[in-house]
Amino acid sequence: MSKTLPRLTTTLSLAALALASAQAGAANWKYAIEESLSEVQGVYATKFKEVIEANSDHKVQIYPFGTLGESVDVMEQAQAGLLQFVDQSPGFTGSLIPEAQVFLMPYVIPEQQSEINYFFKNSKVIHEHFPKLYADKGLELLSMFPEGRVHITTQAPFSSPADLGGVKVRVMTSPLLVETYKAFGAVPTPLPWGEVFGALQTGMIQGQENPMFYIESNKLYEVSAVITDIGHNIFTTAVMANKDFYDGLSDADQALVQQAIAEATDYILDYQQGLEAESMAKIQAAKPEVRFVSLPEDQRVAFREASAAVKAKFVEMTGDSGQAILAQMEADLQDAKGK
Repeated sequence: MSKTLPRLTTTLSLAALALASAQAGAANWKYAIEESLSEVQGVYATKFKEVIEANSDHKVQIYPFGTLGESVDVMEQAQAGLLQFVDQSPGFTGSLIPEAQVFLMPYVIPEQQSEINYFFKNSKVIHEHFPKLYADKGLELLSMFPEGRVHITTQAPFSSPADLGGVKVRVMTSPLLVETYKAFGAVPTPLPWGEVFGALQTGMIQGQENPMFYIESNKLYEVSAVITDIGHNIFTTAVMANKDFYDGLSDADQALVQQAIAEATDYILDYQQGLEAESMAKIQAAKPEVRFVSLPEDQRVAFREASAAVKAKFVEMTGDSGQAILAQMEADLQDAKGK
């Protein structure tokens, strides 16, 4: 006993030292999203968290929308380093990074899901051009991914820009979205998300745009009569890290973050298959009288033609940088055709 005790004590000491070292290297990372945990960004963030925590001693705390303020508040916290990770769409970052608004441009992104997925995983504009622009704002761009086709909810049906005359449609705080809905004939009304349901309820606004799952989960159909697809865009979001935080990570931790991002991106693209149809079924069950409208191509023509002015406005807003971004994006989309 007296001979084995020192060895046992040494073994326990080494184990304790290893444990203490592991604990010292463990960190609590904060990740804020624009949606709830059950919505697309929440599902993505949860997968990211699972991969990080299964392969390290780090912990990831996810903050759903509303827990840390509005989108502008969350971005300021991410830039200040109070948050390590943040998920935010170009609709909100467009004022900070004007070139990001290229993802809001109507009738640019293809409608075929396979082409959309290929574009987001392989495009040079996302993986080579945008990281530099985000870095200039203290952000490390980790991923961009689609969240589904954007639909417009209104109180009355419409089939042309003329039908939207005088209709107040809520948009995110993006100058390009404002220009888009002006071109579509509506009265664009930028509002923080927390005010949208009440504004629709009181008639302050008559419409808004979002993917179908978000219309369903936030019960926007309760304060809308018609949900229309004009084929103009998909909702895109970006995952970012505070740049100083990311640059300060060890090579192993940076590799782990990249692994988690890659797995979460693959997971969310697969997760969304059939999500739009499921959401439509839930809306129909909850409110049978709601009308779903998908404009035929001959009626979409007028919206496509009106959107030409939006592309010119984007170039005017962003100059040579935006022109280069747009050219690369168009090349990437051409490469995605048929994929």
